Amino acid sequence: MKRSVVVESNGGPLGGTIAGANVHDTQLLAATLGAIVLAPPFPTEEQPLHLCLDKAYDNPTGTRALADFGYVGHVRRIGEEKLDDHGEKTHPARRWVVERTMAWLAKYRSIRVRYEVKPENYCGRVKLACILIWARIWHRLKAAYAD
Repeated sequence: MKRSVVVESNGGPLGGTIAGANVHDTQLLAATLGAIVLAPPFPTEEQPLHLCLDKAYDNPTGTRALADFGYVGHVRRIGEEKLDDHGEKTHPARRWVVERTMAWLAKYRSIRVRYEVKPENYCGRVKLACILIWARIWHRLKAAYAD
């Protein structure tokens, strides 16, 4: 079972979906963006909605899904690396934020090992785990601002 999650800049999950393991990520992009629980702000020309994606989404399906949902996609092109004048990487990849959230989800045993037969039940457990992750994030932020 494959999990696809869209997260905000601190790693908090905004929405997600599940599919079979043989489904490519680009086919899940539209469903994942459609599963966002909180409505994103309306994009304007001054403040468009940005979405960072990896090289797997560098194809017409990924581009179409970004356009349908009104996002400005930051997709690294296949074979392209961002290098400075000295030939070194300038910025680390941002995909570690999503990888960290996926690791948080994998800590829940009922998600790591799928016990449910029905995919609806498994999807419900993933969404419950996302709620618990948000509770931990808010608890940390509350403790940080209380000091």
